[in-house]
Amino acid sequence: MTASPPLVTVFGSLHYDIMVEAPDRPRKGETVTGHAWQPKCGGKGGNQAVSAARAGVRSAMIGAVGDDDFGRVLLGNLERKGVDSRFVRVAPGAGSGISVAIFDDGGDYGAVIVSGSNLTLGEKDIAAATEMVAHTSVLLLQNEVPEAANIAAARAVRRHGGRIVLNAAPARKLTGDLIALTDIVIVNAIEAEFLAGIPVVDTLEGAAEAARMLVDFYPAAIVTAGGEGVAYCDRDGQAFALAAIPVKVVSTHGAGDEFVGAFAAGLARGHQVEVAIAAANAAAALLVATPETEVRGDLRQGPEKGALKRGR
Repeated sequence: MTASPPLVTVFGSLHYDIMVEAPDRPRKGETVTGHAWQPKCGGKGGNQAVSAARAGVRSAMIGAVGDDDFGRVLLGNLERKGVDSRFVRVAPGAGSGISVAIFDDGGDYGAVIVSGSNLTLGEKDIAAATEMVAHTSVLLLQNEVPEAANIAAARAVRRHGGRIVLNAAPARKLTGDLIALTDIVIVNAIEAEFLAGIPVVDTLEGAAEAARMLVDFYPAAIVTAGGEGVAYCDRDGQAFALAAIPVKVVSTHGAGDEFVGAFAAGLARGHQVEVAIAAANAAAALLVATPETEVRGDLRQGPEKGALKRGR
């Protein structure tokens, strides 16, 4: 009997993003005149599913959209990008999730999200996708949907031997049930600070220290440090840091999701965590160096070589 090919299943959010370019992000009470705006399909779940597909593995999405034009656009985007969207439910009476992001001239951004239909996700959505869940190699979760739904998804995939990767973003307090079901947690410095309960410096060294602290709670932790790089630590004693690949940054929007999706793709293929992280690092670097208006290329090339800084 032939084994099923690797499958990354993303259980999470879909948002219709409105991206605004401006000289700077407004302060409280301030109105800023922008340069331009454009729509984009997003949500952490949707972005990560597309990233996994772009990395060359089977990618599937379990989510919910509203019965509206935004929802139809989101579904069409998943299909065009090669993501299996059979189990993205249309939720009557709930608008699709949306976000508004403001990008400044330095390439950084801030965003506001309205979750809408994403908050309707629950056990019924897992039950509807039983066959897909049974064949899932890696399940990706985020914090943009109800935690009870994440727990149900994790339990279902765990029963069939799949691995659970939690991108704990946005930062929020998590229950012991979800923590216990998580194999690998992925966070940035801000999210790591929230989870660890101590200040985290946004440097490669700070990320490495945060990863070491997080393994008190999770079997393994990945902490990204933006343009500095990424650090990993697990309870088996493996720890390393990988510097970011130097690129000219056009926009940091979506870099974290690109990293997470590409990492999950490598993990689903059976790659060692080191190799999967290196490939994800390369994918994120390519994304931030590519203008939003261009078609972002296929990221199936091998991982970029980088110096691994080891230590526990």
